[in-house]
Amino acid sequence: MSAGMFATLLDPAILFFILGLFIATVRSNLEIPAQISKFLSLYLLMAIGLKGGMALSVSGIQPHILLGLGIALLMAFLVPAYTYPLLRLRTDGYNAAAIAATYGSVSAVTFIAAGQFLNNQGVEYGGYMAVALVLMESPAIIMAVALAAHARGQANLHSGAVPAAGDAKVSMKSVLHEAFTDGGHLLLLGSLVVGAVVGVKGYELMKPFTGDIFKGLLAFFLLEMGLLVARRVREMKGIDPFFIGFAFVVPMLNAAITIALAHWAGLSDGNSLMLAVLAASASYIVVPAVVRAAIPEANPGLYFSMALAMTFPFNVIIGIPLYYQLIAYL
Repeated sequence: MSAGMFATLLDPAILFFILGLFIATVRSNLEIPAQISKFLSLYLLMAIGLKGGMALSVSGIQPHILLGLGIALLMAFLVPAYTYPLLRLRTDGYNAAAIAATYGSVSAVTFIAAGQFLNNQGVEYGGYMAVALVLMESPAIIMAVALAAHARGQANLHSGAVPAAGDAKVSMKSVLHEAFTDGGHLLLLGSLVVGAVVGVKGYELMKPFTGDIFKGLLAFFLLEMGLLVARRVREMKGIDPFFIGFAFVVPMLNAAITIALAHWAGLSDGNSLMLAVLAASASYIVVPAVVRAAIPEANPGLYFSMALAMTFPFNVIIGIPLYYQLIAYL
């Protein structure tokens, strides 16, 4: 194990995540109340949004920022576009669309863990990365709805059934509304705006809320994530090895593509890592909730479990330092 990975494992937040894995594995009765978990999730989104907005107010919109956001948007559309036909080799169109959307979107907690990793390394990254986080949340959902509609059209064509166009239109509208108005999504976006408006002085006033307490609450949240991951792993017996390989290999491929693009664009090491982590992560909160309504034919136990039980712990423990080493090598 390299020194970078070893240092990551000694980070208190990561150790609490591993502790959560252990506690759930031995079937302890420890549970984090749902309301506390929800509060921690909203707190982390608000804190990262404020910090990103403040940093953006200082830097302004620079050409390299537009390049970085362009790479983020490109990956948000590219990942579901190339993974869908790959997944169709082993599953139906509905599950393929749901998994493609899950991996085309992002994990805010993985993003926060990557930011903490860079802080520990003393490496800076731009506040606009929080904007990239917001931008990458919804395109994959739009792609999923389109891919699922295509799958239904193919199924109707083969069966000779006539689709209910009116119902599909209403469903599409409601799904897109849910995608763009999700509470956590809007809180992050609103916090970005607030941070940009109040600037450095306003952010300093919030320091007791967003400063030293941040790491402790992140550790507590990752403890709860460890409990969830371990319990989800126990429910995954009999999963097709193809999907296990997908959950580990595709994130690394997405990270490698993003790192190559960031290197070409001349982005800093910190910004390159944050973009790579966003592209390598998979949503296990917002997208599964929306996809469950948009693609009821898909199996939520498959796409949700892949993202939460395999890709998330891999990225948090191994992926983040691995991607950083690749960036440093370049």
